[in-house]
Amino acid sequence: MVEFNNFLITLDGYIGGAPWFPMLLIGTGIFLTIYLGFPQFKFFMHGWRILTGKYIKDSTKGETTPFQALTTALSGTVGTGNIGGVGLAIWIGGPAAIFWMWITAIVGMTTKFVEVSLAHKYRTTLPDGSISGGPFYYIEHGMNMKWLAIVFALLMMITAIGTGNMPQINNIAEVLSSEFSIKPIITGSVLSLLLLLVIVGGIKRIATIASKLVPIMGVIYITGSFIVIFDNYQNIIPSFHQIFSQVFTGSSAVGGFLGASFALALQKGVARGAFSNEAGQGSSPIAHASSKTEDPVEEGIVSILEPFIDTLVVCTITALVILSSGAWSDKHQNIFDKTSTTFIVGEYHDNDENDVRQLRYFINNLPTEVETFTGSLQVNSGLISTDLNTSIIHKKSIAEDVLIFVDNPLGQATELYTGTLNLDKGFISNNNVILSGKSLVHSAELTAVAFKSGVLGVYGGYIVAIGLLLFAFSTAIAWSYYGDRSAAYVFGEKSVVWYRLIYVGCFFIAAIIDTEVVWNLAYIIGPLVTIPNVIALLVLRKEIKSMSDSYIIKK
Repeated sequence: MVEFNNFLITLDGYIGGAPWFPMLLIGTGIFLTIYLGFPQFKFFMHGWRILTGKYIKDSTKGETTPFQALTTALSGTVGTGNIGGVGLAIWIGGPAAIFWMWITAIVGMTTKFVEVSLAHKYRTTLPDGSISGGPFYYIEHGMNMKWLAIVFALLMMITAIGTGNMPQINNIAEVLSSEFSIKPIITGSVLSLLLLLVIVGGIKRIATIASKLVPIMGVIYITGSFIVIFDNYQNIIPSFHQIFSQVFTGSSAVGGFLGASFALALQKGVARGAFSNEAGQGSSPIAHASSKTEDPVEEGIVSILEPFIDTLVVCTITALVILSSGAWSDKHQNIFDKTSTTFIVGEYHDNDENDVRQLRYFINNLPTEVETFTGSLQVNSGLISTDLNTSIIHKKSIAEDVLIFVDNPLGQATELYTGTLNLDKGFISNNNVILSGKSLVHSAELTAVAFKSGVLGVYGGYIVAIGLLLFAFSTAIAWSYYGDRSAAYVFGEKSVVWYRLIYVGCFFIAAIIDTEVVWNLAYIIGPLVTIPNVIALLVLRKEIKSMSDSYIIKK
């Protein structure tokens, strides 16, 4: 598993982690924004009026209302990206990463407008009377490139599993285990069954459930967030200062946080922003294509609200909770992921400027004096022998108070380990041990720690657990529709039932495997599906400009 995870990290360096991806995504959004005359500002208020359904006629084609289409799309975007993704972005790129999430959202509002308008225009009515639409149709009919449409659909099938499915249940299982001691296998089993029962009902059942779940989970999560933020009101302005002050320089080392470069803040901010609001990825247009609106541009205008709500509102609130509480730079007691744990030669301290600099180079794969440890260490009653001088890096921080336990089927730290610990290039070879200690945490775990740090106490963790459960489960529901529409496009409607079974199977598996591997897999898959869709948006730019310019805002 360690070797596979390292392969994913290397591969990500050439795809989502490479400079070309944020340049492609932001560059496309900026170009379309200027080319179309800033539609995200011009149509913003009108989008709220369309959302009420006041312009729908009895003869309007479609299966869902604009509100249901938006909430279905939001249920696909408002998920682990808002709770776990923000914590991940800050952990890797520092507070400055949030600025780039905002930029991605602002230009993403235009990108979303374009892809949804095109999807609505080129949607088709299937033999059973249902509506189907998405990038595969405007790539095929707008660009006359059936082969590229098939490539997109195949990638979307994989993306639905790799980003809309597996990271969601993975975060749910992790948080429910830490907050309520529910075994991941139980979480995976119960929610897999519920997922199957929902998705067999198609878009109408999905839209109905999403229109109920999204508002409820939004109220619960945002209310809890504001309680934490106002409890730390004195840190609100300093939090914004942390975000803005180091945008072009990278984030400085603070507490257990070893610092981050400008490139990391930019890359992770854009990647997490794209993962959160999905602008340019081509997923949301599949949900919006089913909406009852008279003009394709109207549904595009509704979709402008999506990145605004998802990233500029919900992600910002999460960021303020994490930053104002100070939890992002503190070390917390946790069970270590083996793929995130590295033993190095020598003793290092995060209050030593030279040590911090060398470790920052090390965790970013830059030339450094730091060497990984290969060999054996003796462990007595959970404590590592001091005969060989080593330090432990976990989740990009110097781990403290580390104890080694005997592994067990439940993955719980109960029995202290005595014996030999074998290491190869810093990584643990033993399969019979687990480590526990203090280190930085990330993703949903960081958000939960931030919620619990103040007046809410243990109840803050419950809010995150319940919010994540609703957010992430609704995301998995929405993405199942994106995947099965893609499968139907390539293989026909008969393939949908098989795709759904595979989808649910992967959902269950992701509940019980290593969290680091799941997230690294998601990093790679997301950018791949974006490429053919962004190409289509640029090629069809004149068409969308004509549609946008001719649209008259209704009273």
